[in-house]
Amino acid sequence: MKFSILKYANDVSFRINPKVFEALLDFSKGYRKYELKTAMSFESIYSMRFYELLSGQKRPLSYTIDALKVMFNLENKYKLTVDFIRSTVDVAKKELDTKSPYSFEYKRNKRGRKIHSLTFYPVYNPENRDSSLDKKSLQKRVSLNWDLDRIIVNYLSENFGFTDNEIKNNIDLFKLAEQELDLMIELSSLKVKAQEARTSPQAFIVGILKKKLKL
Repeated sequence: MKFSILKYANDVSFRINPKVFEALLDFSKGYRKYELKTAMSFESIYSMRFYELLSGQKRPLSYTIDALKVMFNLENKYKLTVDFIRSTVDVAKKELDTKSPYSFEYKRNKRGRKIHSLTFYPVYNPENRDSSLDKKSLQKRVSLNWDLDRIIVNYLSENFGFTDNEIKNNIDLFKLAEQELDLMIELSSLKVKAQEARTSPQAFIVGILKKKLKL
């Protein structure tokens, strides 16, 4: 990038390498949505990195300890893996749980006695969502007349990948579950199992709710 500044002027001009410009505008491989207000509130750089990784994720992510150290530029620090996890992963999780709509649970994977890798299970915390964005999202869905709590609608979408049509097609089931069960507690207890299920998370949730409601 090249730029020039004229002293006492009100304008700044700059020139970006065409390859960089194309990369910024290329969404052919998708994009990651996250909230700038939330991202700017983090105190830990590790929280920001995990937020980038987990925003909008539906499936578990696994990384070796060595890969995580490279990701955080900590290759030559923390000889003990437990110290690394406590100082980075646990710190990030605590802050994401408090401030972010996207957090995680994680599992330690061992080879013998040594922790070889970590598997991260995305968790959606709707109470931490930016209310202004939530309002815009809700306005788009009013026409569907779901009569479901907006938190449940968002939870189904963000944690289990339900589309608008899939929620609408199962609306009677969800409304009955909301009346007969503590639906948020049920859904939150099924997050990890749904992500590990052989069927899709959506089919797993529908099947479990039907079984609990004896339908």
